[in-house]
Amino acid sequence: MYDYIKGQVTRVTPEYVVLEQQGIGYQLLTPNPFAFRKSEEEIQVFLHFHVREDAQQLMGFLDLSQRELFRKLILVSGIGPKGALAILASGVPSHVIQAIEREDEAFLVKFPGVGKKTARQMILDLKGKLNDLMDAEQFTFESDGPTLFDDGQSTHDLEEAMLALTALGYSERELSKIRPLLKGNDTLQTTDDFMKKALQLLFSGK
Repeated sequence: MYDYIKGQVTRVTPEYVVLEQQGIGYQLLTPNPFAFRKSEEEIQVFLHFHVREDAQQLMGFLDLSQRELFRKLILVSGIGPKGALAILASGVPSHVIQAIEREDEAFLVKFPGVGKKTARQMILDLKGKLNDLMDAEQFTFESDGPTLFDDGQSTHDLEEAMLALTALGYSERELSKIRPLLKGNDTLQTTDDFMKKALQLLFSGK
C-alpha cells in the first residue's frame, strides 16, 4: 500500500520517529530511531504498513534492503514486527543473513526474543532465500551530527540509548553489564554511537 514517504523528521523517541509531510506527522516505528536526526531537510523513508486487529502501524527504514529483510523476518513463525525490528537494530543485516546461511544458531539467539526454536525456524524458512539482499550496497545506518558534546549531553545520549535498548527487549541485567563500558568510552559522542557500541557488546557476550 505504501512504498516510501518524503518529509522532515520533527521528533525522535526511543521507540519511534515522527516524519512530517504536508502538515501531517506520521509516527514511524523503526529499528534504531537515533539513526534519524531532527532536521528541516527532507529525507526519504521506506515504509511497511502493518495491520492487526487492534492496531495499524507504519514501520520506517532508511534503507530499502532493511525493509526487505524485515518483510522476510516477519514471515517466520515466532517473529513479529517488534522482534524483526530488534534484529535489525544491530544495523548490520548482512551479519544476520550470513548467520542464517551458516546455520549459526548461537549468533541468532543473541537477539532479544529469539530462542533456539525461533533461530532454527529462521534458518529453515530463510536459508537460501536472502541472496538477493546480500548484493545490496547499503546495510548500515548513516550517522551524521555534531562531534563535540559536553559530559551532560553524553550522559543524556547514553540514557536515551539505554531506553531504546529496553524498548527492543533487552533486560536491565544485560544493560547493567555494559553500561560502565559505554560510560567510560570517550569515543562515543551520540545516542546512535552508544546504540551501536552497546549492540556490539551485547553480541560479544560482554
